[in-house]
Amino acid sequence: MTEPLEKRLEKAMAELQAAQEAMARTERELRQASFAVLSSDRAVRATVGPQGELTGIEFLESKYRDMSPQELAASVLEAAGAARVKMNRHVMKAMSPFTEPSSNVPELKGFEVDWERIFGPEVLHDDEDTARGAGHAPGWRDALDEDGED
Repeated sequence: MTEPLEKRLEKAMAELQAAQEAMARTERELRQASFAVLSSDRAVRATVGPQGELTGIEFLESKYRDMSPQELAASVLEAAGAARVKMNRHVMKAMSPFTEPSSNVPELKGFEVDWERIFGPEVLHDDEDTARGAGHAPGWRDALDEDGED
């Protein structure tokens, strides 16, 4: 026997209210989020804000003094990119409950999000080592070594 329409509508409205409150909490939390990541050579720490924007760069332990401009730029780009991916994954995790179907109201199917299209393919890798080549030097570092510019 199915529930009366009035009861189903009441459940749907309660679920909508709960979802709106949860979305507001999630938005507040995400507006405050930031992530900092060290480059693999530990010379640079980059920090990104809630929209993946670069909010800080730190040059650590004076290592930058012995680096070529290309090496330093590569370290900055690596750290900033990794911090951005970390933020993107945080956003995905925070928003995932809103993409799932409702357990109380079967008519509310949730929605699909193409995270790869929004954030790029690296966000779908399960761990950061996979995204960076499983512990190998990133490709741009190999290119620096091949330039002969030291």
